Amino acid sequence: MPYVQRNRDGEITAISTMQSDVHCEWIDPDAPQLKNYLNQLTGTAPEVTSALVESDHALVRVVDDLVNVLIEKNLMRFTDLPEAAQQKLMARQSLRQSLNSLKLLGDEDQTVL
Repeated sequence: MPYVQRNRDGEITAISTMQSDVHCEWIDPDAPQLKNYLNQLTGTAPEVTSALVESDHALVRVVDDLVNVLIEKNLMRFTDLPEAAQQKLMARQSLRQSLNSLKLLGDEDQTVL
């Protein structure tokens, strides 16, 4: 949970994971002001951050498909995965099936593995 310190103009000047007298305002981790502040600290352009997020989404799909292929080829059992991973994969599969039944996915995502 990020807590921030602001200057007189309302701009973020510091962040902390713990609340203190100086860092007293909690801010949503997805808040645009926080993202801008972190981009300034790291010298990362917002376009790069956006590209990384898009890449993460694509990679999630690759990992999802890889797990399914390993299971189908009997190189891995679903129960070999930790309970938390099993739950996440089942939730994701359920969401994909729901989207497919509503025909909200494009042609490339039509097959639920």
